[in-house]
Amino acid sequence: MADQKRRDFLGMLFGGFAAAGGAAALYAMKRTWDPLPSVMAAGFTTVDLSPMKPGEFRTAVWRGKPIFILKKDHTDLKKSDKTDVKVGEGDYLVRIGLCTHLGCIPAWQPNKKIFKCACHGGEYDPTGKNIFGPPPRPLDIPPFKIEGTKLVLGEEGPEYKKLVGKA
Repeated sequence: MADQKRRDFLGMLFGGFAAAGGAAALYAMKRTWDPLPSVMAAGFTTVDLSPMKPGEFRTAVWRGKPIFILKKDHTDLKKSDKTDVKVGEGDYLVRIGLCTHLGCIPAWQPNKKIFKCACHGGEYDPTGKNIFGPPPRPLDIPPFKIEGTKLVLGEEGPEYKKLVGKA
């Protein structure tokens, strides 16, 4: 009888160690699958748009990609409700600055009011639409959210969803 109690005790002890080992393994697997804090922090970039003047062009960096930000004015740069981002009283073009043909970085030419890709002569207008050359589609829109006068790149807000037709 005493031998049976000892076996039950050893069985429960072994079961407890096995359960603790399984829990530790699951915890370690979860920690391995979670993204590192540095990776999570690199996923978002905040750009303050309040100091930009009409007609000003700025390049920000998000996840290693150039992001073109162009503040539209009332004269040369036509506003477009379908393609522009409204922040406060200003209208902005916000696009990933990589040519949709081969991934080159187009240059903003303020005198011609176009983005020109030097590699194959592709051109985009101030709305990001391809107007000449081999690019197959307009410049891509990065996921963004508006917080007051700040643009938060990397998070899909209602403005982004409306712009890309996900609303």
